Amino acid sequence: MNIIELLPYLGALVVAAILDVIANLFLAKSKGFKHIGYGLSAIMMILLAFSCLAYAVTVMDLAVAYALWGAFGILGTSLAGWALFGQKIRPVGWVGIFTLIGGISLLHYSSM
Repeated sequence: MNIIELLPYLGALVVAAILDVIANLFLAKSKGFKHIGYGLSAIMMILLAFSCLAYAVTVMDLAVAYALWGAFGILGTSLAGWALFGQKIRPVGWVGIFTLIGGISLLHYSSM
């Protein structure tokens, strides 16, 4: 399958990762489900994220799709927590973030 044919599935994977980050942000705002609206929204976002992931794995290898989804979710959640909630990322955390980006790149190129 060429890259043009793969684009809808890669797009679904990106949407799944974005929905995962949104779900994690809602979960943080729910304060342990004390704010039920945010908690239920988090659950809905995860259901939508898994639906997008399920679509992506109809063509992509599960291991690659799940690893990319998880990595983008971790990266996005870490950076969103830092940017939106003022959560501190120590220097070793930044090393981890850049290592994750390198790992994502290697995984991407290994699946081509």
